[in-house]
Amino acid sequence: MAEPIIDWLNAQQENMLSLLADLVNIDSNSFDKAGVDRVAVRLRTFFDNHAIPYETIPLPDHGDALRAVVSGGDGNRHILLCGHRDTVFATGEVEKRPFTTHNGKAFGPGVADMKPGLVINAFILAAFHKFGGHPNPLIGLFTGDEEIGSPSSKNIIIAEAEKARIAFNSEPSRPSGNIVTKRKGGIFCHCEIKGVAAHSGGFFTDGRSAIEELAHKIQSLHALTNLKKGTTINVGLVQGGQSVNTVAAEASCDIDIRYQETAERDNILSQVRTICETVSVAGTSSKFYIRGEFQPLNPSAQSSELFALYQDSAAQDNVIVNGEHSGGCADSGFIAAAGTPVICGVGPVGGNYHRPDEWMQIDSLAQRARFIANTILRLAHKPTISGL
Repeated sequence: MAEPIIDWLNAQQENMLSLLADLVNIDSNSFDKAGVDRVAVRLRTFFDNHAIPYETIPLPDHGDALRAVVSGGDGNRHILLCGHRDTVFATGEVEKRPFTTHNGKAFGPGVADMKPGLVINAFILAAFHKFGGHPNPLIGLFTGDEEIGSPSSKNIIIAEAEKARIAFNSEPSRPSGNIVTKRKGGIFCHCEIKGVAAHSGGFFTDGRSAIEELAHKIQSLHALTNLKKGTTINVGLVQGGQSVNTVAAEASCDIDIRYQETAERDNILSQVRTICETVSVAGTSSKFYIRGEFQPLNPSAQSSELFALYQDSAAQDNVIVNGEHSGGCADSGFIAAAGTPVICGVGPVGGNYHRPDEWMQIDSLAQRARFIANTILRLAHKPTISGL
């Protein structure tokens, strides 16, 4: 018997692509709150058109959180669909390379990571709302600061996860078509260094170079990388100095820490902190800050069962989907840490994330929406699989 929810989603491919074009053509860097919130305005218009109730959770520093709800059985735990509206690309990137399509692929800033995930989550909500809902309520949570560690959205995500039955995080599927079942943890850190300014010619010895101190720290930080353990340290941003002929009084860097196992977190963070706070150049000083943090995503017995249901749903389309380990971090780590079964990377297939040649496979829009919807439908007939 044909399932109307699936049939409807199959017929929405062009509408999905149209919404994706609108979202991609809005600059939404994590620090551009106005831009990130404009993406939410477009999504609210979609929900208004489909009579889906929603609420906006105001956040002062980053994009507001948008929460849309499709009601279900009274007292049943909800199913959570997650996605982030922000991208890594600077404001103005859309003007340089707006949404385009070519040879079955779509291009543009955020076209894989992760605006198509927002699109399929929105259409899945619309499909279930149109055809009578589900025994579990469906909640779509659209946040605005994931690319910088979700500093404003983290507690909102955790609160929703703690009440959820299961969750899908619609980050992009891998270029292989696989989804993500394991992710590294990550910590975003900042180190500020103070030195003493001096004319670099006439009064060189009066100066204390913050840049020299930073150079010592960078070498020591990068030396902590241990590929065998899956631990990496990357100093990705550096700033400092006033002019070429001035001994630098200030310098700073931003540090990306990635680790594989939860037990490694405190150890590597302690080593990074010690390097940042230890002085090599006399007369300088430094301070260390944590600006954002992701927890690792590790499979559980329940998330493995959820993944098996998803695999079976894909197999109905004769598509083989396996799980992959990603070095990237995501909000799914917060969800897993809250004890909620979650699978990640269930958005449309894409690649070259965070790059100008980022792409998404167009025909995977309706396909990946269908896989998630099918899994949700199957959960209606499995009220107690390992407590899911």
